[in-house]
Amino acid sequence: MQRTDFHFELPPELIAQRPAEERSASRLLVFDGASGALEDRQFRDVPALLSGNDLLVFNDTRVVPARVHGIKESGGKIEILLERALDSTTALVHARASKGLKPSARVMLPGGASARMLGREGDLFRLQFSCEVLPYFEAHGDLPLPPYVDRAPDAADRERYQTVYAREPGAVAAPTAGLHFDARTFAALAARGVRQAFVTLHIGAGTFQPVRVDDLERHVMHEEYLQVPKATTDAINATRAAGGRVVAVGTTVVRSLETAAAAAAAAAGAASQAVEAGRGPRTKLVPYRGGTRLFIKPGYRFRAVDAMLTNFHLPESTLLMLCAAFVGRDALLAAYTHAVAARYRFFSYGDAMFLTPMHCAWERA
Repeated sequence: MQRTDFHFELPPELIAQRPAEERSASRLLVFDGASGALEDRQFRDVPALLSGNDLLVFNDTRVVPARVHGIKESGGKIEILLERALDSTTALVHARASKGLKPSARVMLPGGASARMLGREGDLFRLQFSCEVLPYFEAHGDLPLPPYVDRAPDAADRERYQTVYAREPGAVAAPTAGLHFDARTFAALAARGVRQAFVTLHIGAGTFQPVRVDDLERHVMHEEYLQVPKATTDAINATRAAGGRVVAVGTTVVRSLETAAAAAAAAAGAASQAVEAGRGPRTKLVPYRGGTRLFIKPGYRFRAVDAMLTNFHLPESTLLMLCAAFVGRDALLAAYTHAVAARYRFFSYGDAMFLTPMHCAWERA
């Protein structure tokens, strides 16, 4: 399978540079996996697509203003972009400067703080800060909008590039499928009896890194931290028992739940063969905490997710490949062709899709 198998042509003017005036005013492209039908709707229609037996799972990570500019001991300027806090005072970062950082080199930062270079981990730098990492960036950092948003962040982005339910700081990019939810949507969901659960996956800047190899078997995902708590696994297991669907809000939730499901299956010694086309054997989920490098591409056997909400993704990106694994590559690219022709808005501040796979019902033992 090649990277170019996931290419599509996207007119630059369809890349959303600002969010919709209201969160839930975005458009929604509904893909029915059972029939292959596409339907143009509004995001406010999401509650009508769900039932009281369904469970929506959200990623409650909170975006940190993760970019700061500092001065090296040599006097050279350096831009630091937080990737992940490792503990209270140590972090992995991206560093951009005319010359790289040497071991033990110090960087003077705004607000009187400093950081010392401890070593490299691939393309990343491990820095020891003179203060607590996350509070420092909250106080002195700038919001790092995605590279395809061709403007500087403004005050409005501090609110709109953040979900209304964000509560666990640590991400440097937003779980963008959740940006469409507002109080009106949650009220409509509650009226239908749709339940909610949460995971935490702290999205790193690596989410915007392009796939650089042609052969996808050689691609290595960046590692991200996630937590699937007991309250969520209990809710998922209860939803399955009641015959409802687990609906992931965003690809980060898909990766979180599938990571937890794979860990639970391995612990239980579950068989790896599929019980139906495109699906893996269902395993009772248990809480999970740790890193993930899970790369979901066509051929992957889903264990945990029955439907998903997601934004439109970049050509040849791992997020596009994940969605292709869920509904089929040809079907997804056909849907994207429709979205381009219908002038949907793409990427982080763009419109959304609701995806169901060809086979939604799980075989029962």
